[in-house]
Amino acid sequence: MSLARVTRRGRIVLALLLSAVSIWYLATRSDFKQNYPIEDAQRSYTCQTSEHIDFWREFQPLLLAFEPQCKPPRRLGNAPASGFKPSDPITRPELLKMPSKDVLIMKNAHSDFLKAIDTDTPQLSYIPDTKGLVTTAGGSYLPVLVVSLRMLRRTGSRLPVEVFLATHDEYEDNICDNVLPSLNAKCIVMSDIINAAPGAVKIEKYQLKPFAMLFSSFEEILFLDADAFPISKPETLFQKEPFKSTKMVTWPDFWASSASPFYYEISSQQVVPMNSRQSTESGEVLISRKTHLKTLLLCTYYNFWGPTHYYRLLSQGAAGEGDKETFITAATALGEPFYQVRESICAIGHQTAGGIAGSAMVQFNPIEDYKLIQKGEWRVNGSKAPAPHPFFIHANFPKFNPATVFSKKHEVKPAFNDDGSYTRAWTIPEETIHAFGRDVEKQFWADILWTGCELETQFESWRNSTGVCSGVKKYWQAQFGSEDPSSV
Repeated sequence: MSLARVTRRGRIVLALLLSAVSIWYLATRSDFKQNYPIEDAQRSYTCQTSEHIDFWREFQPLLLAFEPQCKPPRRLGNAPASGFKPSDPITRPELLKMPSKDVLIMKNAHSDFLKAIDTDTPQLSYIPDTKGLVTTAGGSYLPVLVVSLRMLRRTGSRLPVEVFLATHDEYEDNICDNVLPSLNAKCIVMSDIINAAPGAVKIEKYQLKPFAMLFSSFEEILFLDADAFPISKPETLFQKEPFKSTKMVTWPDFWASSASPFYYEISSQQVVPMNSRQSTESGEVLISRKTHLKTLLLCTYYNFWGPTHYYRLLSQGAAGEGDKETFITAATALGEPFYQVRESICAIGHQTAGGIAGSAMVQFNPIEDYKLIQKGEWRVNGSKAPAPHPFFIHANFPKFNPATVFSKKHEVKPAFNDDGSYTRAWTIPEETIHAFGRDVEKQFWADILWTGCELETQFESWRNSTGVCSGVKKYWQAQFGSEDPSSV
């Protein structure tokens, strides 16, 4: 037996001992029972939180025990923003440098982590047969989320929503206790779970997404970024193919894959051909936490050690480097099924002197896409079949925050022409806008106006902002005249 393996096992034992001591300590505290009561009558989220804490105390030692104990891969440059062209694929970029001994260290840690979660799999807590939407927000993202949730409800969706906040500093009483519940959404503070295990663990930015997915109470979830919303009722996605058989659906990004060959060696996989699938846009993920438990565990491992090691291994500095590539790669490493929508992502915006001023991304209906692929009609390969209908809008850059969207400081100005006059944000490509089937943008501005005026004094991030309501009203009147926004 190697000294390295003994050391790794020693770390596991030590971490488990620390966890046991922590459980004993917390159980003796009077405030623990008060903060984390167990409800016998109904499985409320308070009960779920207690069970998530039990899961986290079991899982956190595994994340720590299999740390990649080597220096991060060294960047030699950033992967280019190359479009995905399966008929003419680019060469996979190789822009990292790693000594062979470091590759072996990471390979052993990766392999041992997989063995650990296979031998004694930490069990997620969820309410059986439930479906819901999960997101992360806080700070300046809360106003954006309110707009997105209002757009969600326009589809007729009744899916409950869990909104994960990083810490109690992000909990805003009126928003979390009144505004979000009126939209069938509730706030959950992630640090209540994370901090219940021993050792200081900092989870932030891109890392938050898989942890929110782990700590949800739903069995099947649609994760959406706070600035993304559906334009059709999302309940249908859970009921039909491809989710019905695969239990995991993802959507593509603009770019070709840029995962390093080192990643495939570390994860003991064959290097994926560059013409098989493109990179992932993780603003939308549909997944069953029951069937894809191990995928979520490995995805979380990649994100836990992402900022130091795995993000650069999976993206090599390409656009949007972060959690985006950790979902599919985890599933493939474990041999678990998934379906990535083949219809290419579409940028929408308005015409400027320099071309298109894009301010949002459109993702397409996976049910229709799946039917096309079953017939061998992959449009990116030249099929002339009609495109699937748009399903999601990810209004990502800049954010349509009522307090900042009219700022002329933004590089992208979604509400302005080149001469500084107001414009509709989404006018091209015309065929995509027409495929919405209704004036989605007008509805979007109506919800931006409602949020900016009804909640003008409510958000902490707007505390020093002035003229939020009047600014949106001015735009509404310029574009839509005296039309009552509540009638849209």
